[in-house]
Amino acid sequence: MRVLFTSTAGDGHFRPLIPLLRAFYHRGDEVKVVVPPKLVPTLENSGFDYEIGGEPAVDDYERVWSRFPSLTRREASRLVEGEWFATLCLRAMLPTVERVVEQFSPNLVVRESCEYAAAVVADQRRLAQAQVGISTASAESSVLLKLAGPILEGHGEGLALRIHESPYLTRFPASLDPSPYPTTLRYREVAFDPVKPLGNWWSGIEAPLVYVTIGTVATGRPRGREVLRAIAASLAVMPVRTLVTTSTKLDPDELDDVPPNVHVESWVDQADALAEASLVVCHGGSGTTLGALAAGVPLVILPMFADQPTNAKLVERVGAGIAVAPGEGSAEVNAKTIEECAERLREAVDRVLHEPRYREAARAVAKEINVAPLPREVAGLLARLT
Repeated sequence: MRVLFTSTAGDGHFRPLIPLLRAFYHRGDEVKVVVPPKLVPTLENSGFDYEIGGEPAVDDYERVWSRFPSLTRREASRLVEGEWFATLCLRAMLPTVERVVEQFSPNLVVRESCEYAAAVVADQRRLAQAQVGISTASAESSVLLKLAGPILEGHGEGLALRIHESPYLTRFPASLDPSPYPTTLRYREVAFDPVKPLGNWWSGIEAPLVYVTIGTVATGRPRGREVLRAIAASLAVMPVRTLVTTSTKLDPDELDDVPPNVHVESWVDQADALAEASLVVCHGGSGTTLGALAAGVPLVILPMFADQPTNAKLVERVGAGIAVAPGEGSAEVNAKTIEECAERLREAVDRVLHEPRYREAARAVAKEINVAPLPREVAGLLARLT
């Protein structure tokens, strides 16, 4: 069996595909991946066969993302989902996807939900396809039918509805994320590497570990450094050890003058940090949120944009953490709110660390996540559906 995987740029978009990529590969299937240039460093040493697709022009990138910070959440969704993903990214990836499908002749196309070029080509050629969610199913469904759908109609009448009817794969558990898709397949991630101990970064300080991250995209935004500095400063006066990761978008040295109980790294394997963390302070991105919950670690969430406010509400609803800010304004407004909420952040961190109910709720969600089908089971089911 031949399986084609496609993704837009961004670790949070590609990461959910990795367990499935490995599952098909270890089944003995032929696997090929098409990604934009920004994901090449992720794939070049992976052992997977890949092709480099296109990406929007620099002028288009600057035009779209320069507008993003000041837009309301609804306006930002229209811009990103409609103009960026369903128009510009689709157009850029389409020629490569068409060529690869012609040459590779896949039996199945598996795409992350924002990569639409593969959906267009699979639909035109009557190929079996599946979509892998990067956010909640309700959000994905709404984006597909309401924001991307009218644009996708230009590539085939009824295309959005046919995509909606294809298998939808998600790492979210049902208790956190009921799905409107007619065929929903849930799976869990599998650790391939053993957990490694963190460095001795706190000079013998004995205190709970708080892991802080706001993801790659948020860190790369203009106010990313200020947000991380504000969070680190808020936690510096608390009896905790704090690990801040900045991603490759921000040099750790830019967070200068941090106190002894705060350590900054550009990157730490999330599994390593979560194995020692008592609490995660984050933006509410799906990858971080699900990773923390799967490890049974409660969260304090400071949502900034996209699906983050929704994830924050879901975490609060199941009792596994606290949302310090609503995140309903523009990305710029939300960042400013985070910078100004030091006292509320400390109060939330103190509550979550000292009230057992938050960890108990996180562990309950972890049990559900960790009994979901393995990726190889889902791969086998998809193979039977083709």
